[in-house]
Amino acid sequence: MSVEISVTGEVVTARLSGELDHHTAREMRSAIDSAIELNMPALLILDFGGISFMDSSGIGLVMGRYRILSKSGAELHITGASESIYKVMRLAGIERLASLEKNF
Repeated sequence: MSVEISVTGEVVTARLSGELDHHTAREMRSAIDSAIELNMPALLILDFGGISFMDSSGIGLVMGRYRILSKSGAELHITGASESIYKVMRLAGIERLASLEKNF
């Protein structure tokens, strides 16, 4: 599990890799939340391109970041989702909260 954070202007990008489950989600949330707090972005991009497995903790990670961002009016975009992750996110209704881009 790893999170690589980059900042360009008012855009924070978090590139996620490895498995996203209840064991790794806490560390990922912490890293992303720190970047949000430090940079106050207008846009957060969560890049799921490096995620090999995701359980419901991934949905919780997305929804929690959406709640934080919505307080300031910032947007959330999700990129790099594999076919299976994309399907799970669509079933969970994530498209109502964030821009969801598929990677297949």
